[in-house]
Amino acid sequence: MKVYQRMARAFKAEGVTATFGMMGDGNMYWLHELHKLGGVKIHEVRHEGAGLGMADGWARTTQEVGVATATCGPGTTQLATAFVTAARASSPLVAFCGEFPTNDDEYTQRFDQSIFATACEAGFVRLGSADAADDVVRKAFYLAKTERRPILLSVPMDLQQMEWDDDEPYTPSSSLFTPGVVHPDAQALERAVEIISKSKRPVIIAGRGAQWSGAGDAIVKLGDRIGALLATSLLAKTFLNENEFHAGISGTYATRGSLHLLQEADCVIGVGASLNRYTTEHGYLYANAKYIQIDSKPHVIMSGVRAADCYLQADAKIGVEALDKLLAEKKVKGVGYRTPDVKSKLNHHWADPTEFPLDPGTVDPREACMLLDEIVPPSVGMLSGSGMASGISNMMMVKRRSLMQGGHFFGCIGQMLPAAMGAVAATGQPAMLLEGDASVMMHLAEFETAVRYNMPLLVVVMNNEALGAEYYKLDVKKMDVNTSVISTPDLGKVAVAMGGKGAIVRCMDDLEKAAKEWVENPGPMIIDVRISRTIMSIPYRRIHYGRED
Repeated sequence: MKVYQRMARAFKAEGVTATFGMMGDGNMYWLHELHKLGGVKIHEVRHEGAGLGMADGWARTTQEVGVATATCGPGTTQLATAFVTAARASSPLVAFCGEFPTNDDEYTQRFDQSIFATACEAGFVRLGSADAADDVVRKAFYLAKTERRPILLSVPMDLQQMEWDDDEPYTPSSSLFTPGVVHPDAQALERAVEIISKSKRPVIIAGRGAQWSGAGDAIVKLGDRIGALLATSLLAKTFLNENEFHAGISGTYATRGSLHLLQEADCVIGVGASLNRYTTEHGYLYANAKYIQIDSKPHVIMSGVRAADCYLQADAKIGVEALDKLLAEKKVKGVGYRTPDVKSKLNHHWADPTEFPLDPGTVDPREACMLLDEIVPPSVGMLSGSGMASGISNMMMVKRRSLMQGGHFFGCIGQMLPAAMGAVAATGQPAMLLEGDASVMMHLAEFETAVRYNMPLLVVVMNNEALGAEYYKLDVKKMDVNTSVISTPDLGKVAVAMGGKGAIVRCMDDLEKAAKEWVENPGPMIIDVRISRTIMSIPYRRIHYGRED
């Protein structure tokens, strides 16, 4: 067999069931072999960067290695933004990228892919000889899993065509792992108990790590014991929010009611959450609190290059359970925030009663979010982007869902449509994406990919026909906001032209009708919701206008 055939078999032996990318000279033989082998669904996309974005969404959803592919040179350079986004999201990925032939230094698509990978915060593994085919695949998957970041596997085109004579079974990267979880240090647990025992107003902030480890029940039990207010990072939005003492998202996306409560905290317990600048509001939100942090990493630096007062390296679930057990042994128990007054303050604390006039022919984005949250069942996952409108959906859509993902890893727009498609491909379950118009337009061609694979994805475009963030930033500086205004076509009609379903919304009745239509028969659909520019998210009002109304 050829090297490319052996490498295709190695990928399948690693447990790969899906790939995302575009075929080109540098990867077409490998892709063709995967087709022949069967058992691996090949998603042919319209842009290489979107393919890697889909693999990123797959990895975030499954916690397994996502696989993308691109041809050499320009195909690989298209991956740049998606690489950095996936690296910031700690997504384990392997990108099979063709490389120009080793015997042709004048090849048109020649490019140093190792330097590119480094610049994009990705790892790099290169096939240097034909007999190393197994080794480089195994290494790429091992690094993706252990470093939790994307790995660019660079495979020269001429080496792919060489003969592979070894008929030994491929040994997957899983053979290099010793199963086990991290248990907390006893002395660190004692320090944590000492801090908690002196606390009167503790807050527990759960992040993605808490979700991944299944720490939910343990967190609730610990919260009940010490009287803690429960909150989450943005990335764990709505996790455990069925609890009556759940304060929502901590930090930038906190509601006015929860902010006042969180500011009173004297102890913050972070569980699988990085406690970054956004979660802690640069440290100002918990100015008088002691920090306890539980994370599986050897150490995590919080906002402002600050270390926690007590760091517990442990699996989130095991760490919380051990902490709760020691507190029980020492008979530590507190009321904390668990009072009728606090409960009343948290009742519908996400409401935003501020009134704004509406631009003609538009809807209030807050009402649109609340209506969608009501109509779309909790079995449908929800994903949101990183633009201005996402601040509204993140704060006002509070239904606990089977899947919740945000897109703030690199501060870029345009990446969540591919990620949402990857998430749907991973689960096969319906999902809803709320995104801004500029973001969706970046990868609009990929909606045709969603149609081709009949993905049950609802894309709700919160469309103010402007670059939303820049619009309000210009307004604050008394500059011409019209320089950020960009008209868009009827995206509902575009969706229909691509073979999907679509609608344009200029009143709430239009939105209700379109949303119910999708719920009854989920499939690829775009709802173009024209929202009023007079209404901005609460975080934007706070940060740019100094308003708390």
